[in-house]
Amino acid sequence: MSIDAEKLQGWIGKRQEVNERLAAWAVHAWNATLDRDDAKPKEGDPLPPGAHWIFFHEAARTSQLGEDGHPQRGGFLPPVELPRRMWAGGRLQFLKKLAIGERATRTSEVMSIAVKEGRTGPLVFVTVKHEIAGAEGVAIVEEHDIVYRGWPSEAEKAKQPPAAPPVTEAVWSRELVPTPPLLFRYSALTFNGHRIHYDHPYVTQVEGYPGLIVHGPLMATLLLDLVRREAPEKLLTGFSFRGMSPVFDTAPFHVNGTPKDGGADLWIAGPGNYLGMQAQATFG
Repeated sequence: MSIDAEKLQGWIGKRQEVNERLAAWAVHAWNATLDRDDAKPKEGDPLPPGAHWIFFHEAARTSQLGEDGHPQRGGFLPPVELPRRMWAGGRLQFLKKLAIGERATRTSEVMSIAVKEGRTGPLVFVTVKHEIAGAEGVAIVEEHDIVYRGWPSEAEKAKQPPAAPPVTEAVWSRELVPTPPLLFRYSALTFNGHRIHYDHPYVTQVEGYPGLIVHGPLMATLLLDLVRREAPEKLLTGFSFRGMSPVFDTAPFHVNGTPKDGGADLWIAGPGNYLGMQAQATFG
């Protein structure tokens, strides 16, 4: 497939602004989804790291969704013709606290669009910058990387996840069972209609994966949650993550971390210890 790179470049600089109240019930449901035993959140409590991903979502009409369950392209995001879309990674700065119950504004801008040729065909990488501001000013700055890919070949469908490179033995570790209810609840909280997370016939027969895919932001959230569980006294100021290989609902996986000076190295280990996601947390 030929990608019209020049047409896509016209989306660079496109901006979008969304204003929303950071509702306490949504954070309560988010805590329940993560199996936390926190007290029920109330207005004025600080918004936990990663909880911003459950707010500021486009409410596209059902009739305006594409085959994959995402809103049809060509609005804020560029009209990339490749059919498969996934989170590739991101970088976050936590500058100030957001309070549950306050109104906040997320301002988004398309920063870059790059067309590349991968081993399985063309790839398009889109980076979007988000700034989330509350009563005290800009609280979170995030760069969000999205990758678009073509349909898989039969060889790609049969490919197994790569073995993990050597990693430091985890000091912190939790085993997670990616049940369909967990994936469905996170999709519901983030108003994410992407069918790869809940529609087993679609993800296996159309997109060629062996099972439901654990959301990239859910894995990143679980890594942030590990820091909150293991180092609750630390002030998180930065977080970067990169998806390495898909993680599926077919087997348990491990959420791992090792503290280091000024932060922690974090990673998701799939069955056989393959690397699903790697991340770094920075403490203030």
